[in-house]
Order: sequence, then C-alpha cells, then structure tokens
Amino acid sequence: SIKVQNFLKSMDFDPGLIRRIAICGYEGEMNAVMHGGDGALSIEIDSDKLVLEISDDGYGIEDIELAMQAGFSTADDEHREMGFGAGMGLPNMKKNSDRITVHSEKGQGTQVQMIFFLDEGAK
Repeated sequence: SIKVQNFLKSMDFDPGLIRRIAICGYEGEMNAVMHGGDGALSIEIDSDKLVLEISDDGYGIEDIELAMQAGFSTADDEHREMGFGAGMGLPNMKKNSDRITVHSEKGQGTQVQMIFFLDEGAK
C-alpha cells in the first residue's frame, strides 16, 4: 500500500484522493495479512477512475454483511494484543472508497475491489 501511495504521489494525484486510497490499501493489506496468508494488491488507473483490488487466499468471509458492520471482527487474540481487530477494516474501506465490492466464500479467499472516481481536481 505504501508503494501505491508513493506511485500516486509521483503522478501528482490529489492528496485527499491519495489519502483515501492509502487508508483502503492499508486496511485491505492488514486484513489479507491477518486473515488471508498470501495476498495481492493492485491499482488500475483509468481516465475517470482508479480501481484498487486486494485479494487473499484465506478462509473467506462467511457473512459479508456482518463483516461490513463497524466493530465486527474475527481477529484472534494475538492480533488483538498487537492493537488490531477493532472491526473497522471493511467499514473504513467502504467509507473511503466511492464504490466497494466484496466477493468471498468460505474456504475460497476474499477479493475486494474499490473504485475511486476522478473529478476535475483529482489530478
């Protein structure tokens, strides 16, 4: 997520947009690390939007609607002791993106796509 943030800075995108994307990237990255084992993060830049995608090979999200609620967490005790697991990952991603799509099945990992629409001042 830091590489994406620095890349967008080098392309002179709006700092507010970069901040929103960095928040979403960090939250998704942490979820992938804590719950997914292996994962990937990518960004696609289009003329009218940026698309951030994060996927992992974890155990999946059983109830996406529940996981989107602030405070819901499946973090284990070890991650909670490190200060994680407040249940704000997906809610923060939803709050900071213009559109979010979450696909997940138990035992099949999770794919999250976030869209950030560009306006006149975004770049």
